[in-house]
Amino acid sequence: MIKISPSILAADFSRLRQQVELVETAGADMLHIDVMDGLFAPNLTLGPALVECIRKYSNLEFDCHLMVENPDNFINMFVKAGADIITVHYEAAKHLQRTLNYIRSCNLKAAVALNPSTPIEGLKYVLDDLDMILIMTVNPGYSCQRFIPAMLDKVRELKKMLGSRKIDIQVDGGINLENLYAITEAGANVVVAGNAIYMSEFPDKTIQTFRETAYDAEA
Repeated sequence: MIKISPSILAADFSRLRQQVELVETAGADMLHIDVMDGLFAPNLTLGPALVECIRKYSNLEFDCHLMVENPDNFINMFVKAGADIITVHYEAAKHLQRTLNYIRSCNLKAAVALNPSTPIEGLKYVLDDLDMILIMTVNPGYSCQRFIPAMLDKVRELKKMLGSRKIDIQVDGGINLENLYAITEAGANVVVAGNAIYMSEFPDKTIQTFRETAYDAEA
């Protein structure tokens, strides 16, 4: 069964506590927290103070996606703020294996993200240090972008590379009910969705429909 991770970036920030509680009550598995520094990604978004603020109101697994230059400079901040997973970008980490190993040493799950144009080949040297791999299905920076169809082949290639390894494959960007089946059939099992959930009239029904629509490899 897939894991659903609503992106808090699409929430109503004037009611942030309620928006976090909304998706948790609706049955979300995780909360995706986009962190952008205006350098690696052309936008400024969320920081550790916000994570610390909402942490006390939720039992969801917090996945902090660091779209930042020099991610090593930010890890301790998000560890202290209450992250459960820290995702760093392959393109931004100078010594990726060391960074992933350090995240795990903090008793957190370690993940790496790949931009659309970044090939997966370099990951084969760090698979033993990973709990999750995030395939960006849009270019980082903004919400409401369209899913890039070529990423389906990338997910398939990654699934083949992983073989029997128990590493989650996450996708983020432009995910909706129209493309969900194809994405999950390709091999993704963790789905980030922002507007598709937060902009829906009934988020609980939307999350349930996501589960029913997704490809089930065990069926």
